[in-house]
Amino acid sequence: MTEKSENPRGSGVAVPDFPDQLGRTGHFTCGVPRRFTVSPDGRRVLFVRGSAGDDPAGRLWLYESGRERLLADPAVLGEDPEDVPEEERVRRERAREFSSGVVAYATDAEARLAVFALGGRLWSVATDGGAPRRIPSAGPAVDPRPSPDGRWIAYVTGGALHVVAADGRADRRLAGPEGPTVVYGLAEHAAAESMGRSRGHWWSPASDALLVARVDDAPVRRWYVSDAADPARPPREVAYPVAGTANAEVSLHILRLDGGRTEVALPASADEESHCPGEWTDRTFEYVASAGWDGLGPLVRVQTRDQRTAVLLAVDPSDGSTSELHTEHDPVWVELVPGVPGRTASGTAVTSFTADDDRRGLLVGDARSPAGLHVREVLATVGERVCFSAGEDPTEVHVWCHEPASGFVRLSEGPGVHSASAGGDTVVLDSRTESGQRVTVLEGGTEAGRIAVLAEEPAVRPRPRRLTLGERRLRSQLFLPSWHQPGSGPLPVLLSPYGGPQMQLVVRARMWWSCVSQWFAEQGFAVLVTDGRGTSGRGREWERSIHGDRLGPALRDQIDALHAAAERCPDLDPGAVAIRGWSYGGYLAAGAVLHHPEVFHAAVAGAPPTDRRLYDTHWEERFLGHPRVSPEAYRRSSLVPYAHLLTRPLLLVHGVADDNVFFAHTLRLSRALLAADRPHRVLPLSGAGHGVTERSQVSSLLRTEAAFLKESLNL
Repeated sequence: MTEKSENPRGSGVAVPDFPDQLGRTGHFTCGVPRRFTVSPDGRRVLFVRGSAGDDPAGRLWLYESGRERLLADPAVLGEDPEDVPEEERVRRERAREFSSGVVAYATDAEARLAVFALGGRLWSVATDGGAPRRIPSAGPAVDPRPSPDGRWIAYVTGGALHVVAADGRADRRLAGPEGPTVVYGLAEHAAAESMGRSRGHWWSPASDALLVARVDDAPVRRWYVSDAADPARPPREVAYPVAGTANAEVSLHILRLDGGRTEVALPASADEESHCPGEWTDRTFEYVASAGWDGLGPLVRVQTRDQRTAVLLAVDPSDGSTSELHTEHDPVWVELVPGVPGRTASGTAVTSFTADDDRRGLLVGDARSPAGLHVREVLATVGERVCFSAGEDPTEVHVWCHEPASGFVRLSEGPGVHSASAGGDTVVLDSRTESGQRVTVLEGGTEAGRIAVLAEEPAVRPRPRRLTLGERRLRSQLFLPSWHQPGSGPLPVLLSPYGGPQMQLVVRARMWWSCVSQWFAEQGFAVLVTDGRGTSGRGREWERSIHGDRLGPALRDQIDALHAAAERCPDLDPGAVAIRGWSYGGYLAAGAVLHHPEVFHAAVAGAPPTDRRLYDTHWEERFLGHPRVSPEAYRRSSLVPYAHLLTRPLLLVHGVADDNVFFAHTLRLSRALLAADRPHRVLPLSGAGHGVTERSQVSSLLRTEAAFLKESLNL
């Protein structure tokens, strides 16, 4: 099936039906292997993947001796992949997990037993053969995890942490909620949404105890999410800590299989003398940023409410006492880098440092990562080997490893965004490049095989022109119509940024969003994508430059990139400029037409956080402080107070079931626009959360956006 470009300036060439493909393939995630686990001996690799490029149901696979073998198929097990308990639905939403079937699993220490949940039912499968086995559980099972020795399985149901023998016998509750607001073994909203901690329980290496989070949401403000298209369904209650309000109370406990229980003695607050002062100071350790249990004992990292101090603690499991291993202070905020700080099997410290060029380096003991690298994440620690991701150019991410004998060595080759999993002498290298994605199994640094990527090839192939623009050397990509001839006439410009923290769009890899940008180009636009201040990969000051003002610097970078690109490419028409985006990108799009109508002539804003006071504590207070102490920062960074400035066409799009950026954001902006007599359009997406996944909504939304932008620019 094809569709034709309606652009009167274009050639009217036929373009394949890309919007339908985007929805059908789950943004090209179907058929892509992920969630790799490598056994300690390096012989077995487990992963999740669908059966084809349009199959959203994940299956559990094993790669061994150069061959793939299917371990668990939801269809064969007779499970409905769409049947998901509420606790699991929330966990998936926080993890941005939009597929079905087997979406997560866990293994024992040797990767010989894997467990997973389907529709709340608990399953296990041995990797050495045999069919999956249904394990009886006390209720719908969430986040099941086997003990390292494979004898037990821990899982959460009804807010209680249970343990059952791997043969299905002797199920018992280790800890249960003392009230309706208490949950054991799962992460609270702020941790899962904003800190990167998605877990709430961790086994001891001896398989005789667990480190468990107890979460009490009683202090947290309640929100209620409903879908007007389904009035028979009652509203869903969400404990959501908005900026300036109370967080959940989180404590940690050592729960032993023999029934013993010890609370971890977490510190109450940071030392006043060493804590960096600020306009707003709160030294209380409200956040459990990360936790785990390695061969040397439990580890916990806590962070203050104002985020300017973070401490890594070693826990004595016998009495719950703690000792400081590493403390970090920052006058703005301590960045939570995944896997850092940590330690190797021998106890060698793995920490980060700020280099002279302001980039984040890695310290393994006394060994420093090479100059010019900006470290993104510690991916795995296997014995004394530390694997991490880092890059010299912000548009590329590579996999590096450090071992005492060989020092720092880069494993990935060629431009792209690379990641890895490791075990024994095996590294599974997941590489996204400009030509697509490949997964390579390295043994001893040499390619030993590949795991198949079954994703469909996009009907539209991105053709980005890579640019570095303006005095701030903004990394950008320019997508032009394939049929456009230089000098043949001006092209309307469409900016399509995200432009916010912890995400980059401008990378040397074929991502789904670059395919979308090329599709819009084929509709007759010159599409410009720019990563401005606040995005990842360019150093500490670059990330912190939006502190106190989440909108101004980001918008200025988009405008500067537009002007610089127009100078570089005279075919861009500065008299016809639109902007589109989702989440933070939607926030930028709406802010652009409100504050700079002289530059932007139309906008599509998807799921925009229009009132910064309505976003969660850990995320928003990081950038703007406390709303009672810095009210002007929140006003300056919000959109609702400036609704009266709108003079350009604006389409607001929002999922009504969104429990990350609530639909209230769009409704409040729309109400303010109506009060100011400012015409605009609102497109509510029934049943959609923060990510739009329903096939027809995905495809129709792209066409609706294109039609609105063409109409608004009189194309």
